[in-house]
Amino acid sequence: MVPFDKLDQITRRFEYLEAKLAEGAPPAEIAALSREYSDLKPVAAEIAAYRQSLDDLTEAEAMLSDPDMKALAEEEIPVLRARIPEMEQALRIALLPKDAADARPAILEIRPGTGGEEAALFAGDLARMYQRYAERMGWRFEVLEQQLSDLGGIKEFTAHVQGEGVFARLKYEAGTHRVQRVPETEAGGRIHTSAATVAVLPEAEEVDIDIPAADIRIDTMRSSGAGGQHVNTTDSAVRITHIPTGIIVTSSEKSQHQNRAIAMQVLRARLFEMERDRAASARAADRKAQVGSGDRSERIRTYNFPQGRMTDHRINLTLYALPQIIQGDLTEVIDALIAHDQASKLAEMEG
Repeated sequence: MVPFDKLDQITRRFEYLEAKLAEGAPPAEIAALSREYSDLKPVAAEIAAYRQSLDDLTEAEAMLSDPDMKALAEEEIPVLRARIPEMEQALRIALLPKDAADARPAILEIRPGTGGEEAALFAGDLARMYQRYAERMGWRFEVLEQQLSDLGGIKEFTAHVQGEGVFARLKYEAGTHRVQRVPETEAGGRIHTSAATVAVLPEAEEVDIDIPAADIRIDTMRSSGAGGQHVNTTDSAVRITHIPTGIIVTSSEKSQHQNRAIAMQVLRARLFEMERDRAASARAADRKAQVGSGDRSERIRTYNFPQGRMTDHRINLTLYALPQIIQGDLTEVIDALIAHDQASKLAEMEG
């Protein structure tokens, strides 16, 4: 049974927000109130539908004593009794604590791991996979930094992804991705294993992370490296070093002014994620056990090309649909990860 006091609290808050926005909230409050209203609206609708079903069941059971209505009641009651537990489960999921960053855009970073040039080619495959997935989701995918290897793979890749529920879905992709296939660089036809790492960082706003000017060193330099997209057109690459943490961020895609803005955006996201990691570690001693923890040392997934198989090791999910997945069809994978995460949180709350 879902907690009715919690449902009452949410309904009252939703009605308050609705009235506040209708009467004209102060401009400084409108954005925050609208965001909260938008978040609560689907939950409030589920609560109303659940309560209506409970009322309908009570009414149908009362109709059993009426000879004229008994047949109709006997038809409705099984349907309602089957529907109500499903609605309760949906409400329990809706009432789970939300990750405050879920609605934010994301910074996506991809780097080759072990495997040399083949790892760089695989990193490029992953970058294209996420770009196609973003297109399927109707998200905006902007490449911020891309350094190509000699054979067209990726040495470093950073993108900014904007849209509805971006971080809520992409955060499950953080970790080490492993590929098993015959490399394009291998003439002998032997299957090799290589890897790439994916980091997914919620975009941080300036109000989230204050970076004193004394904490950073900014260097400008000429673009270099094979395949930099604008290697022949810009001498204004920017490298920002965050002195307290040693984090180094570079951008060499556009003008010096734009590069500085991009590098600061990525730096804020990395520092924001460090703060989130610190807070999560304080709440959970064994953070690695959590799906979507973002532990980038953990191997999360294997892409086996000879067998057309993808395995997500966190939830023991194997799909023989690798060609579709590499083309950006990640919905089934991410939906399964979300469902597993929700089930784990429900078990933790109810246990």
